[in-house]
Amino acid sequence: MRKRTWVALGVAALALVGAGIVLRDHWSTERAAAQGSPRAGRVVPVTTAKVVKGAVAVRLEALGSVTTMASVAIKPRIDTEIVGVHFSDGARVKRGDVLFTLDSRVIEALIQQAEGNIARDQAQIEGADRDVRRYTELVAKAATPVINLENAKTQAATFRGTLKADQAALENLKVQLSYCTIRAPISGRISMANVKVGNFVRQADTVPLATINQIAPIYVSFTIPQRSLADVRQALAAETATVEAIVPGTNKHAAGQVTMIENTVDPATGMVTVRATMPNTDELLWPGTLVSVQLVFRKEEAVAVPSRAIQVSQAGSYVFVVKEGVAKVQPVKVARVLDTETVLESGLTGGETVVTEGQLQLNDGSKVAPRTVKAGS
Repeated sequence: MRKRTWVALGVAALALVGAGIVLRDHWSTERAAAQGSPRAGRVVPVTTAKVVKGAVAVRLEALGSVTTMASVAIKPRIDTEIVGVHFSDGARVKRGDVLFTLDSRVIEALIQQAEGNIARDQAQIEGADRDVRRYTELVAKAATPVINLENAKTQAATFRGTLKADQAALENLKVQLSYCTIRAPISGRISMANVKVGNFVRQADTVPLATINQIAPIYVSFTIPQRSLADVRQALAAETATVEAIVPGTNKHAAGQVTMIENTVDPATGMVTVRATMPNTDELLWPGTLVSVQLVFRKEEAVAVPSRAIQVSQAGSYVFVVKEGVAKVQPVKVARVLDTETVLESGLTGGETVVTEGQLQLNDGSKVAPRTVKAGS
């Protein structure tokens, strides 16, 4: 009995083991079938965009600085006292506006003295001319020696020379008097006044009274690598070289034209300086500011896709092209990136639909359901 019992228990154990193996194989087969193509059996929601072929800018980006087209340091040209300041610190001034008034009393007194000397000289000339006429008549009658006539002529010439010297002195004083009213030589933004009313200023002072910077138009200078020099020169000759300057921290752009290329390449860096003229009527650009520069050489026909559509693998760049509800892998070659768009050298011809969101859930051949992007998202 004991032997038969042990045999029965063994047969039952073997039966249970066999049943477990069968059930394990069955579950494994079903799980493998379920996991073998999870995306093949379901539709993946994705966001798509159209591939566009058209005129695309060929451009270069660089870091530039804003420099003034003209800057004038206002300094006194005579030694005297300031009696008037006629502008607000940092204000816009126009050419010819009065900026400072200097004490002119001493020069005005010297002008009156010079005018008196001129009046005296003219009176002396009139007297000398009368002597010349009288001696001329007397010499004609042999009533006086010729030497008297010659002396009278010499005296008249001397008085005329003195008159010219005094007239020149008067003109010099008038010029100095004009220095007492300091006017703006250019239009622009003026700095704060370094001296105020009551200060005594001298020609030898090294600190200017104020400084005027021309703001509009204004320069933006930047450097480019020498490999781009030929493109810039060609664009400059064709008048297609445009520049946009972007102020850091803002999304505001200022547009302008390339007007100058430096006549030499820096041998130490291999860079060449380029300068653009910006109208800057809104005074967006401020002297000394560092800006991001986008230099557009020209526009040419090319294929562009949203940069979000570009995926990268060990084999290179690719996109998912959607056709008849199925996403297919399409290798592409990237030429350059422009903001949110990528310009392709090859791979697409334009008009295709590519996936821009949802690529992580896709395989080659996955079924997709394009969804509409909400405005502003």
